[in-house]
Amino acid sequence: MKILVTGTAGFIGFHLTNRLISENHEVVGLDIINDYYDVNLKYARLRQTGVEREEIEYNNLITSKLFPSYRFVKLKLEDRDNLTRLFEHEQFDCVCNLAAQAGVRYSLTNPYAYIDSNIYGFINILEACRHHAVRHLVYASSSSVYGLNEKIPFSEKDNVDHPISLYAATKKSNELMAHTYSYLFGLPTTGLRFFTVYGPWGRPDMALFIFTKAILEGKPIQVFNNGAMERDFTYIDDIVEGIFRILTGDPPGRNELWSGLEPDPSTSPAPYRVYNIGHNHPVKLTDFIHAIEEATGKKAVVEYMPMQAGDVKKTWAEVELLKAACGYKPINPVDYGIKQFIKWYREIYC
Repeated sequence: MKILVTGTAGFIGFHLTNRLISENHEVVGLDIINDYYDVNLKYARLRQTGVEREEIEYNNLITSKLFPSYRFVKLKLEDRDNLTRLFEHEQFDCVCNLAAQAGVRYSLTNPYAYIDSNIYGFINILEACRHHAVRHLVYASSSSVYGLNEKIPFSEKDNVDHPISLYAATKKSNELMAHTYSYLFGLPTTGLRFFTVYGPWGRPDMALFIFTKAILEGKPIQVFNNGAMERDFTYIDDIVEGIFRILTGDPPGRNELWSGLEPDPSTSPAPYRVYNIGHNHPVKLTDFIHAIEEATGKKAVVEYMPMQAGDVKKTWAEVELLKAACGYKPINPVDYGIKQFIKWYREIYC
């Protein structure tokens, strides 16, 4: 297939692109390469896929030096005119939208970045898919949509109406917008709620990167809610496997058994689905830190801090719907994933 992947200079987009190329799909990657975190890391990811920094120009497709089936374009989702031209010219079979303004805490001080990219940008993706016969739109949602929900494990069948960060609200909005387009225009859409993704080439604003850097440098780490946190850490290979199977499999159909009297938020009479992708095994933050200590051979200096605004105490993904849909659920344990990350980190930064 010919597939558009947005956010290919990002963590998940980079890994998904490599997987799709390895399976002989034709891929166009799109990213604006913003400075939310170190752009050098983003350009280093692009270099791994054969795209050199010096070649990149806005709205100019570049063919990879390593993979003839991969091309990259620097473009922002908010640029409706040029995004539309890209769709008109390429006629994509499927789209995987991973481009977004990420981060819960950043949304507290930079709210407009989330509206521009995650709302305005997403409506441009929906419109482009609608008008250019895209057979399936897969898009990134987030575990953060569960917000104040304390029913464990988090199930796609539960309502998620109480987000506690603007980032989470934009991701919930994406799910609502996608459903509307699925219902009105028959556009098949699948939202994937990612749970704390980590691994090699990961984001510098994520806990594993921050903790590893500080521990190796002998600096203290800040641990919030006095360490009483649990996360369903999900290794990048598991995330990519889930995306790949959903993206290259059959698009969702209409659920003819759906009832408005007992509405199921995970499905619809429209061709619409939502799935969790998580390890289905929450890990205590203290155990996570201990695994980093084991892998680095260094002891952490811990500063315990109160709970941060926008954070939740525990995440835990129910993944039976994902398994039923594509025959897969995440399998990699956290100690393995941490070792792989630290091996990569030392090769790049030490």
